[in-house]
Formats: sequence, C-alpha cells, structure tokens
Amino acid sequence: MEFLLFLGRRVLWSILVLVGLSIVIFAIARGMPGDPARLALGPRATQEQVDDLNSKLGLDRPLYEQYGMFVSGLVQGDLGKSLLTERPVNDDIRDTFAATFELVLTTITIAFVIGVPLGVAAARWKDKWPDNVVRIIAIISAVTPSFFLALLLQILAGYVLHILPTTGRLPPNMGFIADYTGLITIDAILHWRWDVFGEALRYLLLPSLALGAATMGQIARITRASMIDVSSQDYIEAARAFGVPERLRVFKYMLRPAFVPPLTISGLEFASLIGNAFVVELVFAWPGMAAYGVRTILQKDLNAVMGVVIVSGVFFVVVNLLIDLLVGFVDPRVRIRGRR
Repeated sequence: MEFLLFLGRRVLWSILVLVGLSIVIFAIARGMPGDPARLALGPRATQEQVDDLNSKLGLDRPLYEQYGMFVSGLVQGDLGKSLLTERPVNDDIRDTFAATFELVLTTITIAFVIGVPLGVAAARWKDKWPDNVVRIIAIISAVTPSFFLALLLQILAGYVLHILPTTGRLPPNMGFIADYTGLITIDAILHWRWDVFGEALRYLLLPSLALGAATMGQIARITRASMIDVSSQDYIEAARAFGVPERLRVFKYMLRPAFVPPLTISGLEFASLIGNAFVVELVFAWPGMAAYGVRTILQKDLNAVMGVVIVSGVFFVVVNLLIDLLVGFVDPRVRIRGRR
C-alpha cells in the first residue's frame, strides 16, 4: 500500500509537469521570431500563398484556439505535418528517435560501467594516488566540451589511426534494416547477424565516448562522495572492528546504500542526453532526432519543433518517474520521506 501511494504521487506530479511543459513549449514556439509560412514557401511566394498556408496551419486563429488544436493533436498522437520534410512529424520522429535512443543508451551504459568502478576505487583509496588520478580524469571529462571531444576523437581514431568509423550507423554496403525495434544492435541480435552487431558497436563507440565523457566523470565523483559518506556510518565502523573483510565490507555493506545517488544522476543524465546529443550527432552525421530537431529550429518548423521538444520532455518525465520508483524500491527511506 505504501509503495502504491508513492507511485500515485509520482504519477500525479508527472502529469502536472507534462501539462506545464505543453504550455511552455507552445508559448516559446509561438514567440519565435519570423513567419514559418514565409520560411516554408520561400521569399518569392506571394502574400496570398503565405496567408493560405497560415490558414491551413491554423496560425491565423486566436492563441487559445491554436493551443486547443495543439493539445487535441497531442491527445490523439498527432503532431501535425512538418514544413521541412512535408511528412507527418510522427513519421519523422519515429524514423529518427531510435538512432538517438540507441546512441544515448550506449552512452549511459558506458558512462555507468566506467564511472561507478572509478568512484568506488577512488573512495577505497581515498587521498592516495588512485583517488587523485580518478579526480583528475573526472574533472577533465566534466569540463571538456562534447563537440571538442567529438572532433578530437574523430580526427585521432578516424583519420590518424584509421581504427574506427567516423560517420553514420553502418557501412553503406551492409544493407541491414532494423525492422523490429529500430535499434541496430538489438535487431542484429534478433536476426542473428553478429557481423552487423559488431559493426554497429564500432560505429557507436566514438559518438558514445564523446557524448558520455562528462556523464562518466560526474557519476565517478558522485559515487566517490557517496561511498566516503557511507564509510563513516556506525555500522561500517562496527563491521571494520569485527574484522569483516574489506572486499565484503565495500561491495556488500557500502555499495548498495551508496548506489542511490549514482543511480539518480544516471537517470537524470540519461533523460537529458536525448536533447543534448545534437552536437555529437551533427559531428558524426548520426541520423538521430536531436539533429533533426536542430534543422527544424533553423527553419522555424513549428510542428516539428514542438513535436521534438514534447517527445524529449515526455521521455525525460517517464525516465525520472522510473528512476524515482526504482530508488524508492531500493531505498525504502525515500518512500517514507515522500509521505512527509
């Protein structure tokens, strides 16, 4: 019962956040300078043609009617038609979201798998050379811009050493279509195409490292701080006094309670990377939703812009909801604090 109440509160807050998000997205999109119909038709279009397109898009109606049309479309799963591609925005996002999701999923996996052990090692050898090395790595990765790291990795691995591909998701001559999930790595496994799976990982490695370096550093620092905080608890001191082996003390009694902050920050980073991947996608010519969103913003393609932002916002809210529930399941104290 307690967990159901915790779930109900989180779902209610998520719905309220989505309602507020729709209002903010609509206001920002309508406040952008420039005439979307004029941009879509070009400078040679007549005013009559521009007015006709504005009428078809509903941009000549009062704002409250435009917002009602926007919300009605969202409820029905209709994001309108893109002025840039002249296709339904739903189709554009469906074709590009999988590429971004696969990139972000690989990124957060690499960042978590590397960041948590680095943080544990830094806490275990606090103020010694492993700790200093980890802190230096974390600081450098956190302050290095993703576009600079992307270009650096592209030049070194792609053009100097010639060991990894630098653009796209697969070699053009491979001819593989991800027809199940849209994620090439997953679909390659489902089709038993291990050659495609290996190539997909090679193409994912550079953009994932460029996108996830800052996240990896942040996870390492949060893990270190959390482990150090847990190590000062009374039950850890008692385990040390009773001669519990260090490995057992670290990985059984310290890591689980210290796991909540890294898990939370990983969830937040995972959700935010969907919208922050556009620079890396542009550098590596990755055909994802983030790069598509940048192109639509430059063309003031209102339907596409709002579609990309609302999908990113929904993804962010859903991931945060799942992380809240997972943290509440792992650490019951979170559920108890949530009732106060």
